[in-house]
Amino acid sequence: MHAKDILIDGYGRIQEEVHAVVEGLGPDVLDARPAPDANSVAWLVWHLTRVQDDHIADAFGLEQVWLAQDWEKRFGLELPRRDTGYGHTPAQVAAVRVGDGSLLTGYHDAVHAQSIQALRAVTAADLERVVDERWDPPVTLGVRLVSVLSDDLQHVGQAAYVRGLLQSAEA
Repeated sequence: MHAKDILIDGYGRIQEEVHAVVEGLGPDVLDARPAPDANSVAWLVWHLTRVQDDHIADAFGLEQVWLAQDWEKRFGLELPRRDTGYGHTPAQVAAVRVGDGSLLTGYHDAVHAQSIQALRAVTAADLERVVDERWDPPVTLGVRLVSVLSDDLQHVGQAAYVRGLLQSAEA
């Protein structure tokens, strides 16, 4: 098995979990925050998808799906065009609201499609290519892909936890 096959499987698991966490939720639960400084399901899924979109596009020299497919306009958030949510204040988190979970899953599916298309073309030599020299040691494509995978899985797990908290509070 090639490393790219493992990465493709991993990114597929992110997509499965995003759909599982968003499925059946209305905007009242998607946008709710269990505490004033906590993240909502909507923010967590938007953020993990923005990070994947930003980092994969950068690593492969692609345009972000957010901009290329007008997801920025569809979401209508009052944030800078390339904002990924990194370092958001509680007020900025609260501003990421969605009217329908299909907006989140639709954007994630579009990013997933671009990610998988890029991953299918990866060779073993590509994984050694340096994609970010701002770190010591410099970051290779392989390390960046695993980093995004790890970050996204953590955030989708957080979203599932928030979903459970909010639903148990309703019961």
